[in-house]
Amino acid sequence: MLTIRDIAEDIVTREGGFVDDPDDPGGVTKYGVTLKTLRRLGLDTTGDGLVSLRDLKSLTRDQAVEIFIHHYFEAPGVSTLPVAIQASVFDMYVNAGANAVKILQSLLRQMGYSLQADGVIGPQTEASASDAAAIDATAFRDAYGIARRNYYFRLADRRSASRKYARTRAGGKGGWILRAEAFMSPHYHLPKESFAKRVAQWQ
Repeated sequence: MLTIRDIAEDIVTREGGFVDDPDDPGGVTKYGVTLKTLRRLGLDTTGDGLVSLRDLKSLTRDQAVEIFIHHYFEAPGVSTLPVAIQASVFDMYVNAGANAVKILQSLLRQMGYSLQADGVIGPQTEASASDAAAIDATAFRDAYGIARRNYYFRLADRRSASRKYARTRAGGKGGWILRAEAFMSPHYHLPKESFAKRVAQWQ
């Protein structure tokens, strides 16, 4: 079984090195860590008293892993969720922040649980998620993965510049979709034909 550190290492590998993509709303990143994040956390990696692009460029892989573990897994309370969905919510939190929790809460509301979709993991979210996992942990994990995938599709529907993250130039599944499907059972992965139909309206 993968540890949280293993998952964080995988996230860093998936995110890659220094990236300055003008179409990425998060801005410039390194290992998936944005400059905004460094500034929010006050991480002066160069020790010059400032948090600037130099700090992001000097960020090490190990530092990125620690940031993800402490600030994207432990601090928001992902660690309090059922083990079955921790990895997927953790990965999504790195990618989409509190929206990862809102997706979970919206899913739980659809399942009949009473809670707010406010993006904060509190007692109601913990209890509802624990109950859902106790009923069928695998089904719950898969449902969250599908909800993630739908979230990505909706983003790409609304913002044409984001479609390159959901669909490759060759027309196959992009990183967003592969990322969501990595945390669900294979029989819920969209077949090639179904994926092509879903994105057919995109230019």
